[in-house]
Amino acid sequence: MMAGIEKVAVIGAGVMGAAIAAHVANAGVKVLLLDIVPEGAASRNALAEGAVARMQKADPAPFMGRKAARLVETGNLEDDLERLAEADWIIEAVIERLDIKQDLYRKIEGARKRGSIVSSNTSTIPLATLVGGLPEGFAQDFLITHFFNPPRYMRLMELVTGAATRADAAELIADFADRRLGKTVVRAKDTPSFIGNRLGVYWLQKAVIEAAERGIPVEQADALIGKPFGIPKTGVFGLLDLVGLDLMPHVNASLAAALPQSDAFHTANRPLPVVQKMIAEGYTGRKGKGGFYRLNRDGGNKVKEAVNLSSGHYATARKPRSEAMEEAGRSPRALMAHDSAEGRYAAEVMGATLRYAAGLAGEVADTIADIDEAMCLGYGWKDGPFALMDKIGPDWLAERLEAEGETVPPILQLARGRSFYRVEAGKLEQLGLDGAYHPVTRPEGVLLLSDIKRGAKPVLKNGSAAVWDIGDGVLCFEFTSKMNSMDDQIMALLGKTLKLVEAEYKALVIHNEGTNFSVGANLGLAFFAANIAAWDQIEGLVALGQKTFQDMRSAPFPVVGAPSGIALGGGCEVLLHCDAVQAHAESYIGLVEVGVGLIPGWGGCTEMLHRWQRFGRLPKGPMPVPSKVFEILSTATVAKSAAEAKELLFLRPEDGITMNRARLLADAKARALAMVEGYAAPETREYTLPGPSGLVAMEMAVQQFRKMGKATPYDEIVSVALAEVLSGGGTDPIETLTDADLLALERERFFTLVKRPGTLDRIETMLMTGKPLRN
Repeated sequence: MMAGIEKVAVIGAGVMGAAIAAHVANAGVKVLLLDIVPEGAASRNALAEGAVARMQKADPAPFMGRKAARLVETGNLEDDLERLAEADWIIEAVIERLDIKQDLYRKIEGARKRGSIVSSNTSTIPLATLVGGLPEGFAQDFLITHFFNPPRYMRLMELVTGAATRADAAELIADFADRRLGKTVVRAKDTPSFIGNRLGVYWLQKAVIEAAERGIPVEQADALIGKPFGIPKTGVFGLLDLVGLDLMPHVNASLAAALPQSDAFHTANRPLPVVQKMIAEGYTGRKGKGGFYRLNRDGGNKVKEAVNLSSGHYATARKPRSEAMEEAGRSPRALMAHDSAEGRYAAEVMGATLRYAAGLAGEVADTIADIDEAMCLGYGWKDGPFALMDKIGPDWLAERLEAEGETVPPILQLARGRSFYRVEAGKLEQLGLDGAYHPVTRPEGVLLLSDIKRGAKPVLKNGSAAVWDIGDGVLCFEFTSKMNSMDDQIMALLGKTLKLVEAEYKALVIHNEGTNFSVGANLGLAFFAANIAAWDQIEGLVALGQKTFQDMRSAPFPVVGAPSGIALGGGCEVLLHCDAVQAHAESYIGLVEVGVGLIPGWGGCTEMLHRWQRFGRLPKGPMPVPSKVFEILSTATVAKSAAEAKELLFLRPEDGITMNRARLLADAKARALAMVEGYAAPETREYTLPGPSGLVAMEMAVQQFRKMGKATPYDEIVSVALAEVLSGGGTDPIETLTDADLLALERERFFTLVKRPGTLDRIETMLMTGKPLRN
């Protein structure tokens, strides 16, 4: 049997198959992508070649970086079938037809090497059916690996095994998908549509049918079934537009054919004439002319419109207002209990969905945690259905079902007077169908801050941050402010933490489990202070940030940053001052201060000059490094992956990348501990910068962009201030500058821009719209 997976083959270069191949390449693994030979094509590999070419231009990008695309080899099933013998794992992602799949499996069986693993990406055909009539040896090496679309970004993978599947084959794929592909692997049973889509499709269909029959506008329905229940703001109709309306009939038909008539899905599976009409006219969602929502571009404007589910006509989408939502606040139960059309709609849709989920316990997965995980990662729910039932109250929900004459599912009966989850001795436990509580287990090597927090108290804490002991002499510094924005409280607590680690601990990790690592400095505080002309407060925060980050950089112990999601502005500057970074693969890092009329002020300019001076492969001389940093910072460039962050040197070449977010903290802690022995703080750096001549060159570049219409007059002002810092100001090019010299220049130019007329307007626009003012 194989020791590991060194090469993967993907058969089927459609949207899903090609994207799976791209994500395997993201893991640094060679991939062979095959498809049929298209009739009359100039190249026999046209389908696979075309798929790779499209993915290199796509946004969002299936590839994490340029190197990944080079790992995908293309071919076809006629000329390259024997090359399947090179692959350790063969993934089938062809059309959902049993005859086509089984014909392909017979060809694979004749070409693959002994012990290689074969899987299907199907979500509609049972595994037992797929291997029916095929050799026993094939069935032993076969399983289902159901990726969610898009594979790079969706963390869920459902793994289904059959009665004959080798246990070691399943373990090998699960481990590879977990550690190398970054997937949370949920073991699903061989039932129709497995876990996520079985429940998710029912939920979507129920919400659409009830909205149409109750006369609830699509905007209102999305608001009701969105935020109050911890569901993304796309709600139901926005999600269907994203997925594609034309898929609904096929998915529904597949489920209807596979499920017994007693299944509640059939009661929600009714065709809607308005949807059928929309699909026929090309309104299939975002990939078509629009869907339940569309953008009307008549007259050169972009007006968002929503369809009327009764008439099929479009009208300007209205911002939903609901007395029920206002009165219910953050309570999903209060919304479901509200005596209004909106409350009754929410109660019917979510009540039925949660009852359906409870009925699936034991049928689609072994544990309720698996079902919750599938809905959280596959559909973006903040809480899975069982965690959501705990928030609503199992007793209340059971009593409501009984009052409506509905049967209460067994596991909901067991939860009465209790809950689905509990914390015992600091450990999370889940309710089983046997009525007992069982541990919620994590894969080996997973360390979650949320688990640590259940059984411990913070070592230090204030209103914006907390510090946790994660064992082995390592502390974890966690941002807790809104959107993890940086403020004076974070700086103050970080300063205290540095002293504590020096006195009592070995190392520090900076990490949190928020959606984003940090959106940067708290612009709201800066806006307020500037509005009342409290310039000393702003200057003090800039000075405090610089001092704190310099203290962190020069501390006598290792500091490791562990970001995931967005790390912009000040969030990026935190990472730039860490001794090492262990980043989640989906980290989006950048210094974007120019977007609000500022420049990096906490040492970002200085650190980027140092990195490009040390690591950048640029021509020698004083000008290439400042020019490159100016190009990155003046355009507010953001790396769209950790791999791209390395190319831009927001991350160092030796910084680590963790594919699975659940493993990020453990990897960062291990990295910190590995640095402890023999650790020495970095030395003071020196810089030789181009001075006035370099400043003139960068100014000329900005003026050219302005003439081309790519920069505004205000952009020019900000860019010149940035150029002054990066060129060393009026410094003679042969004079050597230190970190302290550059930091003083950063601080001075930053503060000049803050006080400049127009900057407040830009900050206010950013706070209100999330977009910088263009003037």
